[in-house]
Amino acid sequence: MEAPMTKRAMKRQLREGAFDVSQFEDDGKIRRLPVDRAWSPMAHSAANFNEDREQGYLKTIKAKSPGQEALMAAIDEKNLVMALGPAGTGKTYLAIAKAVEALESGRVGRIVLSRPAVEAGESIGFLPGEMEDKLAPYLRPLYDALSDRLSMKRVRALMAEGAIEIAPVGFMRGRTLNNAFVVIDEAQNCTYVQLKMLLTRLGWHSTMVVTGDPNQSDLLPELSGLGPVATKLEAVGNIAVVRLADRDIVRHPLVAEMLGVL
Repeated sequence: MEAPMTKRAMKRQLREGAFDVSQFEDDGKIRRLPVDRAWSPMAHSAANFNEDREQGYLKTIKAKSPGQEALMAAIDEKNLVMALGPAGTGKTYLAIAKAVEALESGRVGRIVLSRPAVEAGESIGFLPGEMEDKLAPYLRPLYDALSDRLSMKRVRALMAEGAIEIAPVGFMRGRTLNNAFVVIDEAQNCTYVQLKMLLTRLGWHSTMVVTGDPNQSDLLPELSGLGPVATKLEAVGNIAVVRLADRDIVRHPLVAEMLGVL
């Protein structure tokens, strides 16, 4: 029986050009994955392809409660919608999803997102940087909802083009928002005067959705204008006021249970 070749002898043979590949034919096993050569992308029709594969990347939104269904229908039918309800009912998410849908379909030319820069009960002090850097912590929920509907690369590109604008409430006075989908988030932290100013920014061919929870205002109870404004606007036929309830909460079930006792 021939002794196995040492590593030094193997290197010498390789260096001298006397390397015999046949010595390793038994060890050189190649593992190949089975391939269905009969399959072709053109072999299946578009209908069959859609049946076989779940199109998760389309990110279609569906109402998960009667209140959400009423909100989505109101946004499709009315130019001004007020969505009031507790945390976790999808008010902001549905509004931004509808805004992205309108922008992508060409029904509007831009999205304008606004919310008051009010801290939730504690002061975080001075924030360094430019205006965008100072406002970033307050506007982060809007970025999160946008990035869920669009990639961050797409969001940054649209913001650079001016197709998506995120602005604090204080910068909205004097503007007329034509051909736009406007979302006013956390409106419970707006005063009556601020809400009146924001609602009157609505221009031609535009839709405005105002979201908020009157029971979670960071202002003094008598300063928040969301509740009084919504009550008055319910009498206007061309304005939809959708009131979501605990049964519409789509977060963890404990959220609904906690809000029922807190």
